[in-house]
Amino acid sequence: QVQLVESGGGLVQPGGSLRLSCVATGFTLSSYAMNWYGQAQGKARELVAAITSAGDNTIYADTVKGRFTVSRDNSKNTEYLQMSNLMPVDTAVSVCDVAPLARGQRTQVTVSS
Repeated sequence: QVQLVESGGGLVQPGGSLRLSCVATGFTLSSYAMNWYGQAQGKARELVAAITSAGDNTIYADTVKGRFTVSRDNSKNTEYLQMSNLMPVDTAVSVCDVAPLARGQRTQVTVSS
């Protein structure tokens, strides 16, 4: 079964860190590019980060540059979004996406004191 299982969201204080994971089953993640999206309440979904299939190029939204890092572990068929120095404005529902193959089940990231 082709799917992405996303995990790692939660509640964190400002300045804290979280690491989101997306585990792929039924396909090889390194054969596809992956996008990470975030959608804050009442706002449109936005592209937060992306990584090429080869893993040799990444892009980040200006709002997260220098704080978020996307990476891949081919041995685990898993990609990660490491989020550091989180701020309340980062609060959003996150989803990993390998279009058009699969999409993660979404996870809530809440940054609050």
